[in-house]
Amino acid sequence: MSFSITDLPGLLIYEPKVFGDSRGYFFESYNAQAFARQGIEINFVQDNQSHSSYGVIRGLHYQLDPHAQTKLIRVLSGRIIDVAVDLRQGSRTYGRHFSIELSAENKKQLLIPQGFAHGFSVLSETADIAYKCDSFYHRDSEAGIRFDDADLAIDWQVPADRANVSDKDLLLPGLKDCKTNFVFRD
Repeated sequence: MSFSITDLPGLLIYEPKVFGDSRGYFFESYNAQAFARQGIEINFVQDNQSHSSYGVIRGLHYQLDPHAQTKLIRVLSGRIIDVAVDLRQGSRTYGRHFSIELSAENKKQLLIPQGFAHGFSVLSETADIAYKCDSFYHRDSEAGIRFDDADLAIDWQVPADRANVSDKDLLLPGLKDCKTNFVFRD
């Protein structure tokens, strides 16, 4: 198992060790002991899964404290661009985003700590995404940022005329007007 550090403090790429042969492959998508050896101790309490078609953009979503969520994102089938935006006041990377291609083929995962907004776009015909959360869904704590905010300038790698965004996500504010109550802690 391998962890890679990104430019945004706390945001990590996780690449599990894959054992493959002519029959297929096996890997541990999550192992609490392996994460703990890296100093990462998270009590995941909820698993979520979504299915989307090409051009769907979901996000950018998060839950405010005290219901903020750490997420471990992986793709079961297809390919996505996964995006995290740092919303922690006092962070040297506040307002910056990180994006990575996650796919069933590369098996990479993104560990997104509390204090980040999260979203993804689907690059394949369809994609199935699974993610773990360390806090339960809490409707009253939902918040978000509009996917096409000019200050973020995220490249979703989907042509504008093919983007499929929910009505709810189209109503989200930009970064400058979003609700946030996260504080950066070293």
